[in-house]
Amino acid sequence: MKDHHDVLIRPIVSEKSYALQETGAYTFLVHPDASKPEIHDAVVKLFGVKVARVNTLNRKGKSTRNRKTGKLGKRPDTKRAIVILAPGERIELFEG
Repeated sequence: MKDHHDVLIRPIVSEKSYALQETGAYTFLVHPDASKPEIHDAVVKLFGVKVARVNTLNRKGKSTRNRKTGKLGKRPDTKRAIVILAPGERIELFEG
């Protein structure tokens, strides 16, 4: 990975991710080839916070079917990162 903006694609917006933000954990959609150290460095560089831990998970895309033709397709596989910040740190993502 070259650029930090290429590592972090977007934050995950869901009820579960908002509940995790209260505990200091933030969820991001990341590039499938990104490693934990690259994700750590990208969060530190982009948001200026101290990161305690990074957990990643790979999610397989669902298989889908076209209604008209019946052909099978597939949603893309994704990789998520749960970034746990040091105590007292916050990322001001959605406040405003």
